[in-house]
Amino acid sequence: MSQWSSTRARRVLAALLRIGWSIKRESGSHKTLSRPGWSDVIFAFHDKEEIGPKMLARIAKNTGLTPEDL
Repeated sequence: MSQWSSTRARRVLAALLRIGWSIKRESGSHKTLSRPGWSDVIFAFHDKEEIGPKMLARIAKNTGLTPEDL
């Protein structure tokens, strides 16, 4: 079983902002996030959208997010 459980996009974005990511630019529901020392990441979810465990694992790999951050 995955260490990740489904959660809302709004919660994931808030966690990313808490761990040091910032919104570089926005276009509709697409947000480009940046953090020193990391490649920019495109966050393309609506606030109320549910993000599943597999997608959360991919986001975590690219951003350093951990389940404890949520």
